[in-house]
Amino acid sequence: MTAAERAARRIAGAPPDGPDGPSGHALAAALRDTGLLADCEALAHHPADPRDLVHALAVIGRASLSAGRILEGHVNAVKLLHLHGGPLEPIRDGKLHGIWGADGPAPVRIENGVLRGQKLFCSGSDVLDRIIVTARQGDRPQLLLFTRDQLADRLFPDEWQVSGMRATASGRCDLDGLAVADAVPLGQPGDYLTEPHFHGGVWRYAAVHLGGMRALMSITAEQLQVRGQADAPLQAMRLHRMVTACETARLWLEQAACAVERPEATAADAETAILARLKTAEEAATVLSLADQALGAASFATRHPADRIRRDLNFYLRQADPDGLAMGSLARTLADQALRARWIG
Repeated sequence: MTAAERAARRIAGAPPDGPDGPSGHALAAALRDTGLLADCEALAHHPADPRDLVHALAVIGRASLSAGRILEGHVNAVKLLHLHGGPLEPIRDGKLHGIWGADGPAPVRIENGVLRGQKLFCSGSDVLDRIIVTARQGDRPQLLLFTRDQLADRLFPDEWQVSGMRATASGRCDLDGLAVADAVPLGQPGDYLTEPHFHGGVWRYAAVHLGGMRALMSITAEQLQVRGQADAPLQAMRLHRMVTACETARLWLEQAACAVERPEATAADAETAILARLKTAEEAATVLSLADQALGAASFATRHPADRIRRDLNFYLRQADPDGLAMGSLARTLADQALRARWIG
């Protein structure tokens, strides 16, 4: 059994100590205590088999999409530490990492050696140990690493009031007035946007989406069997389509991971990750619709096992600006002869 599978089993048995099931503290403990966070030192950047990372993210996403979001942020941060010479020892100690890039109304920027502005959508704001933030230096983003203690009294996880992904506590972080000298800089301004590591990483949270899709499919199959409806023609057709949707997403995601997570990957490989992310979203929408049709009104009860997954997945699929991602990818593909030859012909 892998560390991810052990963590998923522990998450499945975690007490519902949060406002919508297990809290972020329970989820983080499961990821840490099973050794999965430490394993990410090797798993997050150029793993021996990138499909192992697909599997880990999907397995945790199936157990809890919120846990999957926290793990994906950790993987993203660990990869950035590898790429830009950041400290790796805390990873081996099981410290939970994350990266916050979304700005508030006052975007985070560097002015005379001091940070100004706020971050929103700060996933894991109640549990992260070490946090990477982006700050504009001129017109380019600089990555800065802080410890949780340095952000004491600046975190507002309770402001996260949404219907889905509640356990991520993705509240606000006020960085205004912090000295840049107190942070560990990672790379140079603009390095964060280097491909295939920027857009090329979007396949990772789509792998978490796949876990949620599989969870919904499993619940649907079990409920139909309990009701004696699994062999009803329309229900069997729905379940069959859910199977092919999940398998289609898995194949796209494994292709993307194997293209991007290799030392010789190029900027053009990022388009494979974008297409995989967008295709997974299409298949996820299919799974959500089919689950609703198959399970009916009963599945909308707040204690039904499908309810939280439905809310979480619908919310999570909107990360981050999929329309902009699609339009940017299409423009690059049309403008680049090699990309056009591969994807359009």
